[in-house]
Amino acid sequence: MQARSPSWMSIVLGVVALAIGGLFIGQGLGVIPGSFMTGDRTWFYVGLVVAVVGVVLIALALARRHHPSR
Repeated sequence: MQARSPSWMSIVLGVVALAIGGLFIGQGLGVIPGSFMTGDRTWFYVGLVVAVVGVVLIALALARRHHPSR
């Protein structure tokens, strides 16, 4: 059961990073108003990086689940 815990943790962290990245992207593009980040392109790029990290974490966790020998 311990072998599955890191996989689940990676998936959860990946989903959280993807959600935060999406929020940052939306605020950076001015789609989501109400913050100092709204309309600042810097936050778009930061969000893009965070979202990509989230996708990579999810993909690696799912790949490990399908190939437990790794």
